[in-house]
Amino acid sequence: MSPLSSTAKGEAPNVSFEFFPPKSEAMANRLWETVERLQPMAPDFVSVTYGAGGSTRERTHDTVRRIAQETSLRPAGHLTCVGATKEEVLSVAEDYWDAGVKHIVALRGDPPAGMGEKFEQYPGGFQDSIDLIQGIREHRPELGRCFEISVSCYPELHPESQGWDAEIAFLKAKQDAGADRAITQFFFEPQIYLNFLEKARAGGVIMPIVPGIMLQPNFKGLKRIAKLCGSSLPDWLHELYDGLDEDEETRELVTANVAADLCRQLSDEGVRNFHFYTLNRAGLALSTCRLLGLKPNSAKAA
Repeated sequence: MSPLSSTAKGEAPNVSFEFFPPKSEAMANRLWETVERLQPMAPDFVSVTYGAGGSTRERTHDTVRRIAQETSLRPAGHLTCVGATKEEVLSVAEDYWDAGVKHIVALRGDPPAGMGEKFEQYPGGFQDSIDLIQGIREHRPELGRCFEISVSCYPELHPESQGWDAEIAFLKAKQDAGADRAITQFFFEPQIYLNFLEKARAGGVIMPIVPGIMLQPNFKGLKRIAKLCGSSLPDWLHELYDGLDEDEETRELVTANVAADLCRQLSDEGVRNFHFYTLNRAGLALSTCRLLGLKPNSAKAA
């Protein structure tokens, strides 16, 4: 029996969107335009990441609060263990709650020096994502227990991994600490996700594991990110982007079709939910959703 829930043929999927952190006011304006363009798709939720080492933390927090207060979307606020004490992180959680943000994405976070560098616990801060989840859940029970908490996971072993047994045990520990959902790092072959899901279920992970789908038409940038996080790029993907360095329009068409085809293959296996890493490219996200049969307001209402 498949570990996935069944889905009716032709049934539109549920989607969620992740936005790139704004590093300037101009980028913040572009992000807001993306939010407004994607709002009619009625995603399950949207989130805004931090920059490396939490470098865009305050601007990200402000954007998440604004989404909660000025749109019909359900924003998820990122919290990490980087560069802050436990008290400071939990204070942000309280601010989120007061602003109407009821969903937290709890992450260890990237080291201040960037991905690939060694992570060191901040003085007085949380040790890792499990410690963070427990801290949120235990903080003022009437508040901490009410948050919805999403966490990350890797369907391919990331550079810091100590092997699959340790990887699945760590994900199970996140679940036991109080996580409600896991969202994967991006991948391009459906079997990568399906194999990972089988390992996770065998290891006692019963929470939903949502596939993360990358919408990055800049193949050079994609290769850089993939190397840092351990995601493989199949030969056929290299061939699709070959010779398109100066052809942005075609790269976007290729990217949307690759993402939609991956989602369709996963849908055939019963997957109902997809989380898109949009990189604030509203048009690309909209194109991908259209290819999947999603039209404005046809998705599950926020």
